[in-house]
Amino acid sequence: MVHAPHGYQRAPLPLARETEPEPPTVAQAPPRPDTANPQASAPGAKKQRNALFDNAKFLAIVLVAMAHAWEPIMDGSRTTRALYMFVYTFHMPAFIIISGYFSRSFDMRPDRLRRLVTGVVVPYVIFETAYSLYEKWGNNDPGHEISLLDPYFLTWFLIALFIWRLTTPIWLNLRYPMTLSLVIAVLASVTPNIGDDLDLQRVLQFLPFFVLGLKLKPEHFQLVQRRGARPVAVLVMLVTLVFAYWAAPRMTLNWFYRGTSAQQLGVDWWEGVVMTLGLTVCGLVLTACFLALVPRGKTWFTALGAGTLCGYLLHGLLIKTIEYAGLVDDYGWLKSPLGEVFATLFMAAAVTLFCTPPVRRVMRFATEPEMKWAFRSDPVQNAREREREKVPA
Repeated sequence: MVHAPHGYQRAPLPLARETEPEPPTVAQAPPRPDTANPQASAPGAKKQRNALFDNAKFLAIVLVAMAHAWEPIMDGSRTTRALYMFVYTFHMPAFIIISGYFSRSFDMRPDRLRRLVTGVVVPYVIFETAYSLYEKWGNNDPGHEISLLDPYFLTWFLIALFIWRLTTPIWLNLRYPMTLSLVIAVLASVTPNIGDDLDLQRVLQFLPFFVLGLKLKPEHFQLVQRRGARPVAVLVMLVTLVFAYWAAPRMTLNWFYRGTSAQQLGVDWWEGVVMTLGLTVCGLVLTACFLALVPRGKTWFTALGAGTLCGYLLHGLLIKTIEYAGLVDDYGWLKSPLGEVFATLFMAAAVTLFCTPPVRRVMRFATEPEMKWAFRSDPVQNAREREREKVPA
């Protein structure tokens, strides 16, 4: 099995809840009128999920899983490497922007802090431990240590979301939050001594996307969903794919992971500045194109958008199982064009299964635990719930 390059071991993938500032895959709409869904704003009405975001999250997690499937088999295939670079340019920015959008109403209210703990911190602790133990035993690596300060593989996004969300009130109160977040991202890209703790290099370099999500409004998503935007989105994506094909043999993949500084990649500091700004712009443009092409109405996979946290975390275990078992080395045909198609379809089907409601229910103890026993009762929240129950349906 070909081992992933440095940076891929902490490769992304992640998610936002459509239920207020919630954990990473089921986002709730903020408590402000939603012009895209007026029924959700009616007094006493049950909050409605926005199909656009569920569709976007599911399609993004499928792209994530497919890219991870390409990682060990793309050597020697310029086309697959170009597709990998193309997907890695925007799949994380898309997730992070959506996460920021559904974090707009986050404050230090007790019920929201509890959801932050149960929906982000607890899954991080459980899966950071699980991935580390699997690496230690499954990969016969006794030297690998469990460290909650050094996220392993996919778990970096959970700790990043925790940090971003805790700082939400600060970003919402700043006069120029986007400018400051971009300055921080650029400085991080040329600061090699940040270290591995909490994967802060990634947290800081991806920060502008989260801050942008905090500043977006429903009408911004309606803008990219206009009919005329779709042909433009297709054209831009095709041009980007052509460019990615040209750049595939010339560009190191570590730029896309955002986990290292320019100096650590062996280039001048100014190249880090240029690449950070360039990839940020490309990520924003391709995310807008992606959202323009996402169906806005309900589809067969809309309901699966609520389970993308399970898909995110469980597909990583499958990727690691394939790696530890050495299946790519044992079955060399997987590196052929037919094998690449098979691996793509297999991983897309697997992550779809992981997002289904039955799997989500089974994994709820780890991804969405209630943990009422761990928190003190909040009289204010209890009163709100009693009042809500009195409202006729």
